[in-house]
Amino acid sequence: MRNWLSFKGSGLAQLTCQNFGLGCNFKLKSKLMTLEDRQTDRQKAVMCDVVLTADLPTSSISSDKLKQKEDNLKSTEEEKTIQVNGSPETEGEKDSKITEETKIQEDLQESEDPQKPQDEELALGPDDVTCDSCIDRPCRAKKSCLTCLVSYCEDHLRPHLENVKFQSHKLVEPLRDIERRTCETHGGPLELYCLADARCVCPECVREEHRGHNAVPIAEARMNIEKELHDKQADMMKTVTAAENAINKLQVNTVSIEASVKDVRGVIEEQFETLMLAVEQVKKEVKEILEAEERQALKQAEGIRVHLEQRCSELKKTQGRVEKITKNKNDIDFLQEYSEWKKEAVDVSLPGVYIGLMDQLRLFSGVIKQSTQAMCASLQTSYTNKLKETCKNDNIGIKTVHAMITAKQNLSIPKPKTRDDFLKYVTPLNFDADSAHQFLRLTEERKKVTNTTPWQHSYPDLPERFEHFKQVLTAESFYLGRHYFEVDMRGEGTHVGLTYKSIDRKGSESNSCITGNSFSWCLTWNGRGFSAWSSDVETPLSGPKASRIGVYVDYTAGELAFYDVENGMTLMHRYQAQFLEPLYAAFWLPKKENVVLLEPAGASSTLAAPSPVPSPQ
Repeated sequence: MRNWLSFKGSGLAQLTCQNFGLGCNFKLKSKLMTLEDRQTDRQKAVMCDVVLTADLPTSSISSDKLKQKEDNLKSTEEEKTIQVNGSPETEGEKDSKITEETKIQEDLQESEDPQKPQDEELALGPDDVTCDSCIDRPCRAKKSCLTCLVSYCEDHLRPHLENVKFQSHKLVEPLRDIERRTCETHGGPLELYCLADARCVCPECVREEHRGHNAVPIAEARMNIEKELHDKQADMMKTVTAAENAINKLQVNTVSIEASVKDVRGVIEEQFETLMLAVEQVKKEVKEILEAEERQALKQAEGIRVHLEQRCSELKKTQGRVEKITKNKNDIDFLQEYSEWKKEAVDVSLPGVYIGLMDQLRLFSGVIKQSTQAMCASLQTSYTNKLKETCKNDNIGIKTVHAMITAKQNLSIPKPKTRDDFLKYVTPLNFDADSAHQFLRLTEERKKVTNTTPWQHSYPDLPERFEHFKQVLTAESFYLGRHYFEVDMRGEGTHVGLTYKSIDRKGSESNSCITGNSFSWCLTWNGRGFSAWSSDVETPLSGPKASRIGVYVDYTAGELAFYDVENGMTLMHRYQAQFLEPLYAAFWLPKKENVVLLEPAGASSTLAAPSPVPSPQ
């Protein structure tokens, strides 16, 4: 128990008792009356009026209890007055006493006001740094000394401010992690920054392991780095502004594209309507030619028919006369009639009739078929083939300034050869949970995917989720520039590759798989060796087994390559293509316990088995 007694000039004394064992404070307030106002023994006997209250940290005296204490105080004072003087107080003395009690009550209310702190030191917050020299009662630190590596409150800081021996010590604002300001090797303060190794060092470090390195004071290094960061922030702000402008332009361009396509669609309808009219006209003319040939053939047939009918009639008459001659039994008459018939007889032969209409119609049909086929081929060449070739040659698409700048920069930068060269282009990846098939489980902060067939996961049904093929994409995409990532593959049939975000997610056809369309390129282990797949075409590859695969993309150059990381970055296969959309890393895990792990940059292989891709049990 320690007590302090202090007196104020106004005559109000405060006695504070602090009990460290119980944690409570008691305040004793007394009103000292001056000798000039109270001359009698009675006044000297009641000179000190004591009010004892309990000051707890979490509560205060209520107004009812305060009033009760005041009433008790009045009764006590009246009893003391009677005991001293033997008679009750006069009216004037009572009024004076009431006035003094009113002042005491105001002082009590002021001291018990919860809005005013009882101590000068406010309550410590969770982020406040405490004084290292205050043991019994933690206090808030005012400064931290980088030389002593200690934080001080206002009282313990006085030697550093008043003693000349501490003038060389460096005081800063309170630091919570002041231990980090010391060298782990030598224990000295980190006062320098090594530019070669980009780390804070102490003077001993500069004389030993960092000897010969360019080291500058911490303040100077911070100033230089802040300037560098400021410049980078300015560049990033420009880049962000350019990106936002590009996004706005793309949004506007979307409307423009839709309007332009609508115009072109109108041109297509108009031109093909013209083409159809031309076809109808040719069709009409071909029919007219056929009808003319038909009329001519009918007239010819009619003339021949009439002629044949006449000859047939004449032949019938001649046949009757001949029959009459043959029936004459008189030889003389027979010979005379024969001589007369012989003189009058006409040619009884008929012309040969050959009807070649069907042959001529077959020839006509053949000409029509040949002309139609030639016209269709011409249409195919004139429209489809020419348009495809035009789109391919002109590279119709969205062009950006950044794309052209990147292309020029890539031409001047040599291609990566070693793994360290490739790691310069590493892009951190995470699996996209919204695209994962129901049988695929994502773990290790979306860095690992496992086929858990037949266990199905209760993923929400989303348009982005693959429904038939057990596939998953990454959340990040590659667009422009160079990119690189590494994966660990386990299990027969595991595929790793790249595709567009527009790949069909719900279909069961081959074009919904990363092996079966023209905008997907992948690599797979089939249990005997690796194969490359694209457009539903398999390309068998030679080479040893490998579990860690490096995938390198040079978007601007249209290059996609797969590397064997474990065997000296051996090139396994390279694709050359023209990328039209941002690329997403894609994985197909068709069989149970197929596993793919996205590896961080420079990490070592995590596979426990010596064989990178184990064969099926």
